[in-house]
Amino acid sequence: MNWFIKKHKNVLGIDISTVAVKLIELSKSGSYYKVESYAITPFQPSGGESTLTNSNVITNALKTAINSSKTKLKTANIAVSGSAVITKIISIPYSLTDSEMEEQIMIEADQYIPYSLDEVNFDFEVQGVNKNNPEIVDVLLVISRREIINYRVETLTKVGLKASIVDVDTFAMENAFPLLPNYLPNSNNSLTVAIADIGATLSTLTILHNSRVIYTRDQDFGGQQLTEAIQHRYGLSYEKAGLAKIQGGLPDNYKIDVLEPFKDAMVQQIQRSLQLFISSKMNRNIDYIVLAGGCASIKGAATLIAHRIGLPVHLANPFINMNLSHKIAPSDLYAVAPAMMIACGLATRGFD
Repeated sequence: MNWFIKKHKNVLGIDISTVAVKLIELSKSGSYYKVESYAITPFQPSGGESTLTNSNVITNALKTAINSSKTKLKTANIAVSGSAVITKIISIPYSLTDSEMEEQIMIEADQYIPYSLDEVNFDFEVQGVNKNNPEIVDVLLVISRREIINYRVETLTKVGLKASIVDVDTFAMENAFPLLPNYLPNSNNSLTVAIADIGATLSTLTILHNSRVIYTRDQDFGGQQLTEAIQHRYGLSYEKAGLAKIQGGLPDNYKIDVLEPFKDAMVQQIQRSLQLFISSKMNRNIDYIVLAGGCASIKGAATLIAHRIGLPVHLANPFINMNLSHKIAPSDLYAVAPAMMIACGLATRGFD
């Protein structure tokens, strides 16, 4: 009997990237998550505009995702891009009261903000006692322009949703990481893992040590370059090239002439990002790589990366140990799982 297992309310996580809305609805009973619904709705920014100025395009995609998922929730957790925030570890005396700590953090924050304080939102989280000085606590400070956060909140408002939590995509990725299988069960807990998230227009390398983010870097590279290569090679419109990339039906020379060079470029991007991490003097050896993002699902990509870089590579699937609603086909969800890490991390924030 499970009469005394606590049932949590459902939570909606929505990841709005530069080319798609990704939505996941989770529930939780005891320590077990269940996927109630999900949706991925791609969109193409009109006129080469940025995501920030494509309000109508994103709103329509969000409406489509909500309708497709059939979710009934009216609140959601969302994120802003890590490139849109300033993060800093600051040190505060351990002896301060909560109110004194907040006052000291505001004073410290002013040093790192290139804007006036009334133009930004900031939050902080105490990380723990400083390793080198027990009289000091390390505090993670996160700062973002208020207009960026307001834009995300207003986007939800336009479709009848209220923002419950506004997070940072890097921290959402960190939050989703514990959901992944334990790929090295015989290792101790001091693992250093690289998550290579290769999306449509951006590749992000996130390094976690002891399941906490210690390094992150963005590169302008993604699946859009493969779509453009198909478009130019075969004289297709961008939309038809995107469909052909997913559905197939391209000429026999596609794999050799277009896909393999793109996979080589993926490897090079990850190698370059890892080299930049190593040159940052973190003094950490990578134990394995997790491949995330839409490009992670390209057949043979993980095997090629493992061979070229010489590290184990695993596809991200935060749902592997979750229960699924009877409405969801496991094969369909698992096929897009690598692209759902941030959305999933946002949803699980609601159960903290």
